Amino acid sequence: MNRILILSLLVSHLLLLSSVITTPAAAAGSRWKLLQRSIGISAMHMQLLHNDRVVIFDRTEFGPSKLILPAGKCANNPNDLAAGDCTAHSAEYDVNTNTVRPLVLQTNVWCSSGSVFPDGRLVQTGGYFTGERKVRSFGACDNCDWQEADGLLAPRWYATNHILPDGRQIIIGGRQQFNYEFYPKTPSSNNLHNLPFLSQTNDPGQENNLYPFVFLNVDGNLFIFANNRAILFDYVKDVVVKTYPQIPGGDPRSYPSSGSAVLLPLKSPVEAEVLVCGGAPKGAVTQAVNGKFVKALNTCGRLKITDASPQWAMETMPQARVMGDMILLPNGNVLIINGASAGTAGWENGRDPVLSPVIYQPDNRIGTRFEVQTQAAIPRMYHSAAILLRDGRILVGGSNPHPTYNFTGVLYPTELSLEILQPSYFNPEFSNIRPENIVPIPQNKIGYGQQLGIRFSISGKLNENTVAVTIVAPSFTTHSFAMNQRLLVLTRGKVTPIGKSTYQVQVTTPGSGNLAPAGYYLLFVIHQGIPGTGIWVHIE
Repeated sequence: MNRILILSLLVSHLLLLSSVITTPAAAAGSRWKLLQRSIGISAMHMQLLHNDRVVIFDRTEFGPSKLILPAGKCANNPNDLAAGDCTAHSAEYDVNTNTVRPLVLQTNVWCSSGSVFPDGRLVQTGGYFTGERKVRSFGACDNCDWQEADGLLAPRWYATNHILPDGRQIIIGGRQQFNYEFYPKTPSSNNLHNLPFLSQTNDPGQENNLYPFVFLNVDGNLFIFANNRAILFDYVKDVVVKTYPQIPGGDPRSYPSSGSAVLLPLKSPVEAEVLVCGGAPKGAVTQAVNGKFVKALNTCGRLKITDASPQWAMETMPQARVMGDMILLPNGNVLIINGASAGTAGWENGRDPVLSPVIYQPDNRIGTRFEVQTQAAIPRMYHSAAILLRDGRILVGGSNPHPTYNFTGVLYPTELSLEILQPSYFNPEFSNIRPENIVPIPQNKIGYGQQLGIRFSISGKLNENTVAVTIVAPSFTTHSFAMNQRLLVLTRGKVTPIGKSTYQVQVTTPGSGNLAPAGYYLLFVIHQGIPGTGIWVHIE
């Protein structure tokens, strides 16, 4: 299919796409379920791989964990404080069997970053001390373990990674690192590049520009938000293409005044919007260190980053929140979960857990977008995380605001548990409109600008106008930011009956790597805002 025809199809369906992902008219509450009281480590970092297993790790310097390594395996790096520790600080969680397998780390991954390469490997970078220049990889196989090697030009602690259309990842910032680099290295990309924007957004003594929010824009440039402002950056030419207005109020949203952010669902090849929520007021970091925990921010800013003259649109959340996570749900809504209502990120710096998640519905009118969900029983404070699973549930874990594992005599004990949040689309009243039996694509491989027929079944009455197909890139989540998270609404054609309660919907895949970098995605069929279980597809 030629590019002109593809563009014509995309434009012709824009009006349809603006309305297909609807929310159930009478959504009931979400539900919580405890999966494991203890997996032995605290889920500070999490990544779902395409074998439905989750790679989890915390920090080698926490001291001995509750997860024992197999006989004969111990940390043996003489330069690491964990040398001789025969307990694990990383684990592989199998979603299908609810089991945990200990993994071996030889260097410190504390406050590190990562992304999944097109071949499905998690490539993870940086950390603290012995880990600050390391590159680690983990494959999706039955007995895989960490492979670690030197590979970075600068120490990367609190940096952000993003996968690029050419298959490399860019690694941006980190503590006292106002620069970026690429991985893997090539003769033409084996250099360190200065990024003055990072030094300009650094608050002396507080920073507030770590773990910058980075998103690949539809034009191939990078949207980079740090502290209270953002730029559009051409990493190929090493130039700032656009400087965006400061977010109203000017309060910091980046670590350690940690808000969170998402790239809202992409429905068009020429438009993109970013949503930034929560954070802490100016000076909150210093006050928290001195024992005063000020109220977190209760606002979100929404910015159409592709507009010629973009302006922030501000909204008010039901609760103030710092250290929250923002996760894209398969139906295009945004889950805001975890965190506190006072203080900041950092050891012992947060207070007053926010136990109620919130779902933000971006297509609703202002004033009706937020929906408060069922309270959790477990506080998830500093060093907690959340990720989307293939069936549409949210895996939640972590919380350790202490320099060591600490289970008694503290406000918020170290959490080793894993639990699940089931959004209201799992409730029984929606079972007859939930898409099921989604037929896998041959070899689960798809190309760019390709026409696909996706088969599914609905036991109840079909509402054709509400059928949609989305693809989601699973995130590397840590420190209130889900790196590389991305959801695209595929251009939709006809829905055709092909049997009793069985249908086929025609869709067009994204047109380029600027929209969807090559790699593994979860494909979901949505009906009346209710997603079916996803299937893995590989864009190549």
